[in-house]
Amino acid sequence: MFKVGDLAVYPAHGVGCIEAIESRDILGKKQDFYIMKILENDMIIMIPVNNVESVGLRDIIDTEEVAKVYEIMKKRDIPADNQTWNRRYRDYMEKIKTGSVYEVAEVLRDLYLLKLDKDLSFGERKMLDTAESLLLKELSIAKKTDEGAIMSDIKAIFDLEE
Repeated sequence: MFKVGDLAVYPAHGVGCIEAIESRDILGKKQDFYIMKILENDMIIMIPVNNVESVGLRDIIDTEEVAKVYEIMKKRDIPADNQTWNRRYRDYMEKIKTGSVYEVAEVLRDLYLLKLDKDLSFGERKMLDTAESLLLKELSIAKKTDEGAIMSDIKAIFDLEE
């Protein structure tokens, strides 16, 4: 159960704040909803309280888990990806939709590594930006630091210039 004011992660949209818990009458049946505002874009999402598990709403990771996310991004012994860009795009989209910070970190890592070898397609660049913004927000909240510090960490992991 989340409370008003709690921060949580909604898959593919990122970190949001539970602004209210409201009851609505749906087809003659009373249902409770979390009213969540996504921090990145102020989008409001209504999530049925009894569907939290199925939609993947979850708590922000603990500070200790940030190191695991960094380890995933540092991993380099991954098999070469010989899929077509649209197949790769679908696979990455599925990972982002899981809401798992670890899956999002894999997408970010794979796209950054792919970018070293070749130009990314428009869709892949957009997905790289999405994965990056999802991670920046959650990791900065988990580490209680600003997004700039997290971006510096990511750039250091991938040997990118500041």
